[in-house]
Order: sequence, then C-alpha cells, then structure tokens
Amino acid sequence: MKKNKIISIAAFLFTVAFLISCVQKDPSVQDVKSPDGLNKITFAVEQGDIYYSVTHKGKEIIAPSKLGFVFKDGSVLGKKMKIENISRNSYNETWEQPWGEKRLIENRYEEMTVNLSSGNGQKYYMNIVFRAFNDGIAFRYEIPEQELIDSFIITDELTQFALPTIDNAWWIPAYKGVYYENITQYTPVNLIDTASCPFTIKTLNGKYLTIHEANLTDYAAMNLYCTGESTLNCDLTPWSTGEKVFAKAPIKSPWRMVMIADKPGELITSYLELNLNEPCAIDDISWIEPCRYIGIWWGMHMGKYTWHMGPNHGATTENTMRYIDFAAEHGFKGVLVEGWNKGWENDWTKEGDKFSFIEPYPDFDIEKITGYASSKGVKLIGHHETGGATKNYENQLEDAFALYQKLGVNSVKTGYVSPLLDGKERHSSQYGVRHMRKVIETAAKYHITIDNHEPVMPTGLRRTYPNLMTGEGMRGQEYNAWSQDGGNPVNHTCIIPFTRGLAGPMDYTPGVFNFDNPVNPGTKVKTTLAHQLALYVVFFSPLQMACDLPENYEGNPALKFIEQVPVNWDITKVPDAEIGKYVYIVRKDRDSKDWYLGCITNEMPRETNINLGFLEKDKIYSAEIYRDGDNAHWETNPTSVSIEKITVTANDYLPVKLAPGGGIAVRFTPE
Repeated sequence: MKKNKIISIAAFLFTVAFLISCVQKDPSVQDVKSPDGLNKITFAVEQGDIYYSVTHKGKEIIAPSKLGFVFKDGSVLGKKMKIENISRNSYNETWEQPWGEKRLIENRYEEMTVNLSSGNGQKYYMNIVFRAFNDGIAFRYEIPEQELIDSFIITDELTQFALPTIDNAWWIPAYKGVYYENITQYTPVNLIDTASCPFTIKTLNGKYLTIHEANLTDYAAMNLYCTGESTLNCDLTPWSTGEKVFAKAPIKSPWRMVMIADKPGELITSYLELNLNEPCAIDDISWIEPCRYIGIWWGMHMGKYTWHMGPNHGATTENTMRYIDFAAEHGFKGVLVEGWNKGWENDWTKEGDKFSFIEPYPDFDIEKITGYASSKGVKLIGHHETGGATKNYENQLEDAFALYQKLGVNSVKTGYVSPLLDGKERHSSQYGVRHMRKVIETAAKYHITIDNHEPVMPTGLRRTYPNLMTGEGMRGQEYNAWSQDGGNPVNHTCIIPFTRGLAGPMDYTPGVFNFDNPVNPGTKVKTTLAHQLALYVVFFSPLQMACDLPENYEGNPALKFIEQVPVNWDITKVPDAEIGKYVYIVRKDRDSKDWYLGCITNEMPRETNINLGFLEKDKIYSAEIYRDGDNAHWETNPTSVSIEKITVTANDYLPVKLAPGGGIAVRFTPE
C-alpha cells in the first residue's frame, strides 16, 4: 500500500511537471523578464484576441489587458490573430545626457518582439515590441508596410491597463480645463474622469506605478478612462472631426510605459521614458546651454506692467536694460522679455493671428538690447506667444528664428494660450503633436532652444532633440498671482514631482520673495520663502527662472542661494518622500563637487533628521543652510528665513524643522 502511494504521488508530480512544461512551451503564451528578473511581461493569444499582463516580484500588477486598434472602416487589428514569429534581444548601454538631472543613464532591458497576423490567404500583419526594464515595462505597436494596409485612420486604440485591485491614483482631467493646468485629484481609479498622463498609482499592496507614454511622434496623446472596477483604457485625443490618428504604413506607435517602484522617490529617479526615445539627432549641441534667468513677466501678473505698449509697458528698452544690469550683477545668464512684439494690443485670445514675431513695438529697440546684453555676458530670451494660431506662427517661423539667430538670441519661450489651436484642434491631438515637432526641429536648425508653454505633455523627446529644454503643462506659479480659487494648494508642490515632473523638466517659475498681492489680495503664494528656495533643487529644469521683480530681490541675503544653485546635475537622489506630504531631494552639481539639498512640506509642519550619507566619505563640508524662521508659516509669516553655516560630514544627520508650507535649502561645499 505504501509503495503504491509513493508511485501515485510520483505520477501526480510528473503529471503536474508535464502540464507546467506544456504551458511554458505553449506558443500562444510568451514572456520576457527584466534583467534583474523582478518584472515580467506575459503576452498571450486567446481565441484570437491578444493580451498582455505584468508581474513584479511574482505579484500581478497589470492583469490580462487587451491590445489592438479599431480602424475607421470598422475593421479591428487585434482580433483573430496568431503568432507568426517571436524574436528576442538583450540590450545594455550607458549613455550621457548633454544636460539633465543625471549625467550617465543606464539603459538595460530584455526585449521580445511578437510578429502577428490575421486572416486566411491574404493576411494583415502587426508587430508588438515588449521591453522589460528593472524600473518598469514598455510596449509599442508596429504596423509594417504590407499589401492590405496602406493609408488608414485609427478611431480607437484598444490598449488597456487592467489593475488587479481598485487602487488610488493622482490624476488631472483630460478634457476639462486647459493645457493640463488643473489641481491634482487623489481618488480610487474607478472614480476618475478621463485623465491625462502621467497617471500615478499607489497600489493596495504599497507599490507605486506611473502610466505614461514615450516618443510621441505623429500620433495623438494617450489619456485614460476606467471601465468596470479598475480597468484603465486608452483614450487618444481626437481631431475636431472625431478621428484619432491619420497614418500610413509603416508606422510605430508611441511606447506605452509603466514605471514600477517600491518607493515614491524611485519614480523620480527612473529614466524609463528617456531610454524609450531615440538618441540625439543633432550633430553639434555645443550651443545648447542650461542657465538661470530672470524676466519681465511677474510684473504683468502683479499689475505693475502691461504686455501691450502703453504708459505701463513692461518690455521697453530702458526697463529691459535695467533687468540686464541686474542679471549681470547677480550671475543670471538670461533675461526673458514678454510683450516685446506687435499684437498684444489686440484681443489676442481671439485674434492670435495678429501676432508678429519679427516686428517689435517702437519702444523696444531689439538690436540695442541684444547688443547691450552681449556686452554684459547676458542673453535675451525670446518670447513667442501664438495665441494658439499655429498656422500664423508656422508662416513666420523661419523668419522669426532667423532674426533671433542674427541677434544672438538662442532661447525662446513659446506659448499657446487658447483652448483650441486655430480655433479647432486640441493641443494634445495629432495636429498639436505635429505642430510642436515642427517648431522644435526648425528651432534646432537655427540653434535655438525651446521652453514650451501650453504644450503637448512631454514624452522624453528631449533625448532626441535636447534643444527642447523645459516646459509648462501644469498649474505653475502664475496661478498664485491671479487664480480665483486662491492659487495653488499648499500641497501642490509636493505632488507634481510625482506626476507632471515624471514627464520631463518643469518651468514652474519659482523664486517669489514678496508675498503681497495688491491686484488679487485673496490669491497668494502658499509657501514660505525657504520653500521657494528649496524648489530650485526639488524641481528640475535646465532653464530655471527667478520669477520675482529685481526690486524684491535687492538686499535680501536669501538671493545668494538662487545665485549659486546649479541647473545641471551629475547625480540625483530622493532619500525620502510621501506624495502630497513631503519630499526631499539631493543633487550633485555637474561642474563641481558641491551637493545641494531641497526639502519641502505641505500644510503640516515636520521635524526630521536627514542622513547626510550621500556626501563623499572622509571629507568635511561647509553646509550653508536656508531654513524657515522659528515663527515662519505660509499663511501668516512666509518671509521669515534663517541663514546659517555649519560644518558636517557624511556621518552626520542634519536636524530639519519645516514650518507649515515650509522648506529648507542647503548647499554643501567640500572644504
């Protein structure tokens, strides 16, 4: 009896092993694992439908989710399909960013390409490329050139991200409000409206995911909506006529990507998006220079200046030269000037086609100004507000950039303040994507860098075109000047590094020193001054503005931190953070051995001890500290700041006491 029992158990185990082996060898189920083995993508064909799923450390984070397309003729590419071939590839490189939050980027992944077909006799073909990284996963569609598909119109993309549980997410609505400038909401995923990407999730088992896209090229931006309890579905931003994408084979879709992290800070130090873009397409990039700048801008929001010419015009020759003098004295390399060109006198939100990008107002002598700036070692930063009139802008694009190149202006802030481009198309539609790419490529030809406001959400294109340096795409500092809801919430700056900030550099325009608002007393900057300083470390932008008026900076010793803080980094680390509550980031200067720390909190005061183990061992550092004063408070006493200098080493802990809405900024210099 005992022998028979042993034989039965052995037979059972053999049968189980055989069945497992059969499953593993099933050609309709294929998988690929990340180099560290922790992230796995599984692809499956089930009754002709195609699915993928994802596990992290053996636990499901994306349940089986559909893939495919719907075309305008009603056909579906993703039904009745079978696998024709599977190919695999390993990749491992380290590449250098010309500028960025980290100099050396590791790009390591395992790749699986699935070649699919459908139909009998004459067939339709589609490939799906999957990449598994240590910090996430990605996939994209390829529709190759083929007999049955030439030009086609996509009316829906069937991509899903089916979450196993009803997780919570930070999100903003896609079609309500404009330009991604909405207050972030935090809700269960089944309560979201159609939401923009990046879409950041905290799972019930404590993991952090961010769904976004990379390498958005001649395609519509991806948004997400929820069906069932927790299945997120792709919603492509449509043209005004309803179609999503006009295409011609061969075509590659943007990458659909999911960052995967155990801690929130690991999302910030993931470079998945950059690694999914093509290498630099510009041969000579020596003219691309990060810098700090000031600008004739905040004065308009404060009611001191006007954009249009008149008695209070901000962009006059005299005023611009005053700003240039201030920039030269305090180490700023650029001066942004808005309102310099003809067209602001119109109701330009409706008549944006009246803007000229080559004709300055009579009181703005652009040749005298650029010559004076050059003599001071400062550059004029140009400004092109289009009012959303893209055709008018494109008609002047070559002449406008040629003028700037002639005058030595090699950086331009573009703007698209209009709910619809040319009165018809959404910014994140294929129409908007095509226009923005044309501007970036034309700018590169004239050696001009771009700071893109009211943009298409960044998707890592800065790797391919590093002249696309920064942008908006969020509720920036300007909302603290005039927004009727009182300005950005206190916790706003503790959220956006984990949402919008994951898409690319943010031109948030920090640096407010004067917290009085004579124009809108009910609206205010809801931080302390030390918090404003810390934002120069917490928020990354290679073009970083000090937004306040020169007269508000003069004589304030806290300005020294802005004068010194770099905009180009060698290393970035996030020792600790909790989304919406607090974040502290440390970065190492690319051009020296200095380290910088920025720490901010929401409306709650906090006390902690920061481990300085990131500093180089066996060295003594001078720590120059800018912290909240003892009675600082974002609402009642925002300007109170204490400045001190102490000596520290990597073995020390730095005691930190943050006021409500407060912060701390520190420069560590080796002695």
